[in-house]
Amino acid sequence: MKKLLIGLLLVVATETQAQDAKMNAFVSNLMGKMTLEEKIGQLNLVVPGGGTVTGSVVSQGVDDNIRKGNVGGLFGITGPEKIRKIQDIAVKNSRLHIPLIFGLDIIHGHKTIFPIPLGLSASWDMGLIERSARIAAQEGTADGLSWAYSPMVDISRDPRWGRIAEGSGEDPYLGSRIAEAMVRGYQGKDYSQGNTLMACVKHFALYGAAEGGRDYNSVDMSRIKMFQYYLPPYKAAIDAGVGSIMTSFNDIDAVPATGNKWLLTDLLRKQWGFKGLVVSDYTAVNEMIAHGLGNLQTVSALALKAGLDMDMVGEGFLTTLKKSLQEGKVTLQDINNACRRVLETKYKLGLFDDPYRYIREDRVAKDILTPANRAAAREIAARSFVLLKNDRQTLPLANKGTIALIGPLADSKNNMLGTWAVSGDLQQAVTVREGIRNVVGDSVKILYAKGANLTDDTTLAKNVNVFGPRAEIDSRSPDVMLHEAFNVAQKADVIVAVLGEASEMSGESASRSNLDIPESQRTLLKALVQSGKPVVLVLMNGRPMTITWEDANVTAILDTWFAGTEAGNAIADVLFGRYNPSGKITASFPRNVGQIPVFYNHKNTGRPLEGTTFQKFKSDYLDVPNTPLYPFGYGLSYTTFSYSDVKVSKQNPAGNETITASVTVTNTGKYAGEEVVQLYLTDPVASVTRSVQDLIGFRKIPLQPGESKEVSFNISTENLKFYNSNLQYVWEPGEFIIRIGTNSAETKSATITWRK
Repeated sequence: MKKLLIGLLLVVATETQAQDAKMNAFVSNLMGKMTLEEKIGQLNLVVPGGGTVTGSVVSQGVDDNIRKGNVGGLFGITGPEKIRKIQDIAVKNSRLHIPLIFGLDIIHGHKTIFPIPLGLSASWDMGLIERSARIAAQEGTADGLSWAYSPMVDISRDPRWGRIAEGSGEDPYLGSRIAEAMVRGYQGKDYSQGNTLMACVKHFALYGAAEGGRDYNSVDMSRIKMFQYYLPPYKAAIDAGVGSIMTSFNDIDAVPATGNKWLLTDLLRKQWGFKGLVVSDYTAVNEMIAHGLGNLQTVSALALKAGLDMDMVGEGFLTTLKKSLQEGKVTLQDINNACRRVLETKYKLGLFDDPYRYIREDRVAKDILTPANRAAAREIAARSFVLLKNDRQTLPLANKGTIALIGPLADSKNNMLGTWAVSGDLQQAVTVREGIRNVVGDSVKILYAKGANLTDDTTLAKNVNVFGPRAEIDSRSPDVMLHEAFNVAQKADVIVAVLGEASEMSGESASRSNLDIPESQRTLLKALVQSGKPVVLVLMNGRPMTITWEDANVTAILDTWFAGTEAGNAIADVLFGRYNPSGKITASFPRNVGQIPVFYNHKNTGRPLEGTTFQKFKSDYLDVPNTPLYPFGYGLSYTTFSYSDVKVSKQNPAGNETITASVTVTNTGKYAGEEVVQLYLTDPVASVTRSVQDLIGFRKIPLQPGESKEVSFNISTENLKFYNSNLQYVWEPGEFIIRIGTNSAETKSATITWRK
């Protein structure tokens, strides 16, 4: 068997070498025909007017530049007919007929929109997450695209940062597994198949640690912190075969990422062995001017020499590299290296074999927004929801009686899709009001009232409404709407209040210093609580919010994030028990903004707090506990689960042994449900300070009422490793605490001693 495996590996390696040799010969031959201007042109990525714009700049003279060979790719335009016309210009009217690559921000679905990535991550289901990316790839390629600017794998411990909505939360292990799943989903086994997309992992690197949670801000951290907590998801995506990488806006060690040679060459290419395409973010090359690195010529040369291949929108490469070459600020080899990687990318996508590979007009009707895709979106959305509170088993709701459905998000198509759904059709979205009617029909009487504006702050509303009406202010006064809602509530058996953020209160350039539910909505919620009726808060949000008052006062809380096209149907499925919620949060919810950053895998200080009550001369606050409101990994179910003590197969393993840690999980309630069993490791004594615990494994299991299952995890020395002061990835012998439980704050533990 071993000989057979070695033989198969040799065959694969030989085939890969042959394919690489063929590609190298093709690209070398093509580059031998190219002028300097045409080589530089391949490094130019532009966005034409009239399409989907995701930044503040639109390229000019695009058609003419394509004819001259001055464009390597476009983004922001979709549709086979439109893309065919542009590809025709490149293939038929440019001197060398080099095809263009077409990309777009496909973040959580293309036309069929899935939950925002933070919501997807709460499912802890790698199969479902991969499936969402696979459907997005099928739809994107049916719309003429071959390149997706996703996944975003930035670790973030700061919910003030709006782009936390686009990532997978605070943990590097979970974030790495999700990065792998997304890359597999987009690219499949071969991203030249015509129905797969080349993925682009972003933003490299550390963007989620922007100071103050303010977008585009500076990042400053130690190398150990980088390697231990922030870099693993990028590396996981690379190991999974991602075809491209996008740089981040922030600086690292005082050099912007887009011009950082240590990051793009020393780490990415030399240490990690990445051979694919590196593209800047939107005008990130030009923005190094504002960082204080020099004029456009200077920063463009800096970026090229650092290892950047493609300049998105800014056209600094196009307009300055020839002059920089003449002045000796860059070399012809620098330009050739970048051009070769762009051409290799097009080769791997199959565009030289068939420039129209992704332009198939017949696929639009049969592959986009299909009933099957919508059914998948509904299923995946339901599995992303997190039940945060459920007093007196208020949920699931009964299929009878009268429900007061209240809130500015209860019937708002404009806010169902969430941030970064650039190709989504708002009119295709299902609202909560529609979803409840679809699920329960006439068996439940539904009384509806808007109750409040998303915000009464006209300045905030204006800032939120950049891409269209998301926080509309009603012509009626707040008092009139509140009075109407209170009257409706009085006639109902239970109140379902759908509140939270507008979709564009999170995402890019949507940082917030106040994470409360807006005051207009909280005033409404307080009035509903005073009615004396059970209040179910359906929360829509793109980040962890500060909902301490809500947790203390409402009866039940279901966090639904922004759930996408099928939001309303999925929410109704969960509210009425068609699906038992199984999501677990992947970013801790702070009690107030002053706690931020608050995250589960923090380090101890020399004066750690023991317990949860205030102690003088310990590391704590006078006015609030150290603990978050909801810890990482937290999420309830309509049923309950019990855990046995942790069993380990060996107390004193040595060397490269593998041991097993296991628990028995029992469904002790009345509903069938799924539980995410989480494995954490504590290393109490090491040569550097370690986290109080780190996630090293998880398993999602279904259980019928009364059913028990043993859940086992294999643990090897790979799980014990960490980065030491010399940035060596090592493990050290000693005592380790293995923790298994339902979330990071509720675990059972066993202690082992691992010898060399």
